[in-house]
Amino acid sequence: MPIIEMNDVSKQFKVAKRTTGFWNTLKSLVHREYETKQAVEHISLTVEPGELIGYIGPNGAGKSTTIKMLSGILTPSSGTIRVDGRIPYEDRKSNAMHIGVVFGQRSQLYWDLPMLDTFELYQKMFHIPSDVFKRNVDFYVELLEMGEFLSRPVRQLSLGQKMRAELAVALLHDPKIVYLDEPTIGLDVIAKSKIRTFIREVNRDKGTTVLLTTHDMDDIEQICDRIVLIDRGSIIYDGTLASFKAQFSQGHLLSVVLSDDTPIRLGDNRLQLVKEEGQRKQILFRHEEISVGDAISWVTQHYRVLDLQLKEPNIEEIIKEIYGGTSGTSLRKAE
Repeated sequence: MPIIEMNDVSKQFKVAKRTTGFWNTLKSLVHREYETKQAVEHISLTVEPGELIGYIGPNGAGKSTTIKMLSGILTPSSGTIRVDGRIPYEDRKSNAMHIGVVFGQRSQLYWDLPMLDTFELYQKMFHIPSDVFKRNVDFYVELLEMGEFLSRPVRQLSLGQKMRAELAVALLHDPKIVYLDEPTIGLDVIAKSKIRTFIREVNRDKGTTVLLTTHDMDDIEQICDRIVLIDRGSIIYDGTLASFKAQFSQGHLLSVVLSDDTPIRLGDNRLQLVKEEGQRKQILFRHEEISVGDAISWVTQHYRVLDLQLKEPNIEEIIKEIYGGTSGTSLRKAE
């Protein structure tokens, strides 16, 4: 049974029209005109327990609006939402007890409190039993390497330390679902790696369902098994990461440096020469048609290769092409 169900959900906002000029500004004080902004349009989405989903799209696509509706902060204009059997915007308190939320640009920590006191505060807020509380604090402190800063006020923590603390607080009460909105924004490579590992391990050990929004495609590559692509409030792709790459990437790119600059002739129609620069040749192929091993083997058997590099399909490049319009016209929602 799905843990999240969204059926034909839409959300509109009334936004005041901005005017210029003195008389127009004066007039707007008496009679203000509004326009309707469509943030989310007819979204239907189901999520099974334990899934790791990347919810991605450009700024203004409707990602944060979706999370706010799922968490009960916003009420949809139409359609229905159920989260673990509850209607989040009608039963906000009960819904909040079973979810965790992390907004990368908004903190839920208390500036002057050390993390130990913050943990105890959240224990009381969520009525966490003492044994569960101790077990989870020990688990998250070890997994997120928080021991060195547990007694320091939040204001003294680095950005990476704060984000690790945010994750621990959001998961302290063992929520079934956690919504992560840009959890690695602004972090260095080491901090990002720790958080990505943590999310995967929590999902594996506790079965926590994760809905992740991010602009960092490395987050998606290393964390998620399924992606939902949204644009202008509508879902334009919903399927596995592997299927997405296979369906919309051009393929693997094999770059080889030969012993001389003789023009290369490919005798296998599964291999496509896309660029020649002297001794360096770039060959494109799709692994659905020929395996990486067979592609490399064919080239090395027919030519003397001095150097070889393989570039796999990159999700960030695919996304750029889609939103740039080069392949978006062929994009269809996966079944």
